[in-house]
Amino acid sequence: MDSLELIESFSEFKELKNIDKQTMQHVLEDVFRAMLKKKFNTDEHIDVIVNIDKGDVQIFLNKEIVDNGEVEDINTEIAYDDAIKIEPDFEIGEEVTEEFKFNDFGRRNILSLRQNLISRIMELEKDHLYKLYKERIGDIITGEVYQVWKKEIMVLDDEGNELLLPKSEQIPSDYFKKGESIRAVVAKVDMRNSSPVIILSRTAGEFLERLFELEVPEVFDGLITIKRIVREPGERAKVAVESYDDRVDPVGACVGMKGSRIHGIVRELRNENIDVINYTSNPQLFIQRALSPAKISSIEIDEEAGRAKVFLKPDQVSLAIGKGGHNIKLGGRLTGYELDVYREGEVDIEDVDLEEFADEIDSWIIDELKAIGCDTAKSVLEISVADLEKRTDLEEETIKELFKILNSEFE
Repeated sequence: MDSLELIESFSEFKELKNIDKQTMQHVLEDVFRAMLKKKFNTDEHIDVIVNIDKGDVQIFLNKEIVDNGEVEDINTEIAYDDAIKIEPDFEIGEEVTEEFKFNDFGRRNILSLRQNLISRIMELEKDHLYKLYKERIGDIITGEVYQVWKKEIMVLDDEGNELLLPKSEQIPSDYFKKGESIRAVVAKVDMRNSSPVIILSRTAGEFLERLFELEVPEVFDGLITIKRIVREPGERAKVAVESYDDRVDPVGACVGMKGSRIHGIVRELRNENIDVINYTSNPQLFIQRALSPAKISSIEIDEEAGRAKVFLKPDQVSLAIGKGGHNIKLGGRLTGYELDVYREGEVDIEDVDLEEFADEIDSWIIDELKAIGCDTAKSVLEISVADLEKRTDLEEETIKELFKILNSEFE
């Protein structure tokens, strides 16, 4: 294998991987110098010239001319008689430049050289890929589904780079087949065994934000600002928007004529319900908007505790809570308050707050009940076992035991 053959063996690889010529040249020089240094114990007397375009490498050894019989190192010195055979005008003390023939490396060294080059180029590629996607975190990418596994999907980008979409980052109703096009946001870039691993997500709030930028020109141009996004992937999302231009209706612009703009986003998110609301710094008004479509009668906010009591008419409670408790959960996350729902005009002085049962009922069970708007013993007992099982993660046996504890309070 000669120098031309070695360079050509990497030219195609270089083009495919988009390594620039200057970087490739430096890599080649470094690898050759490392090999020469190993061979001669030094590289100070060596010049390496790499021409990527021509596919050529030239190595020159600079040797000092010494008296005959005084050569101590044949790699760095040359006898006077040998020097004048090259050029009769040479004198002692001058330097002679000889070209080192590539084949003088020996086949074993050439193979080692090739392996080192592959290793260096692979390192460059990993570094390039890591930096490329580190800068793209939060951006949407479109790729092709290459492989579908139980716990994740492998996606190929336009350059054939492998990206991963874990099951935990997929919308529950997502279903993809090999060869399908897929859109997701770059969530993070990890290093595993010195290799970059690009993790995608379709459940992140950034994915929904990027979709709005794609579908709503006013968001992309900055006329409308997305202040906050909260999601229950595949179920419901709430997006708080604001415009600094009074002539622009942020909610209307995001939804579009007859829902034309938001329809594409909803379809991409597997029919996830999206509530777009006007952002406000007024907490009372923001909570009211966040719990839409329910109509709130009054709100009491405890700033220190970060909680808010929301009073509604009985027929509005289920709207405020929403299917599966999603509306009130997302409303709380959007506003930053723990929201407690109360039925207006139905305060029972004989009722008992669920927190009073903290020593008998696990805290996570109480949290589950509060998530669906039940904060007192009687509000829980009013719901059937079957309905509670549907609306919470509680099992039938747990619910029956819960009812037993709550009923004992009123016996």
